[in-house]
Amino acid sequence: MTSSPPKRIGIAVVEHDGCYLVGTRGPDSPLPGYAEFPGGKCEPGETAEACAIRETHEEAGLAVEVGRLMLRREYTYPHATVDLHFFLCHPLDVASIRESHQGFRWIPAQELSSLRFPEANEPVVRLLGLC
Repeated sequence: MTSSPPKRIGIAVVEHDGCYLVGTRGPDSPLPGYAEFPGGKCEPGETAEACAIRETHEEAGLAVEVGRLMLRREYTYPHATVDLHFFLCHPLDVASIRESHQGFRWIPAQELSSLRFPEANEPVVRLLGLC
């Protein structure tokens, strides 16, 4: 049996004033109810960076700019193997920031560790908690 290549995932870790944009995975997605940063599967030919930007706009209604790659890691869940690209991002238009964006909310860095993120996100959550 041939295993399929890992799914490339672009993830935006959006920071503003010491808080991070976090949502909750829906009931029809893998790992329902878990906390998540905006992101998703890369489209064919799309870079992980472009994916993070696109997914943040689609999921949270927020335009962002990518600062840097924080972490890249491959992780195997029971449902799939993923190639995760976590990018530190910042909102392009600070005036457009609201308390909630289509289910996403701003969480202070020190509270991130109290949320239930997917296992593959743990190194990023630990890193942000140290900031």
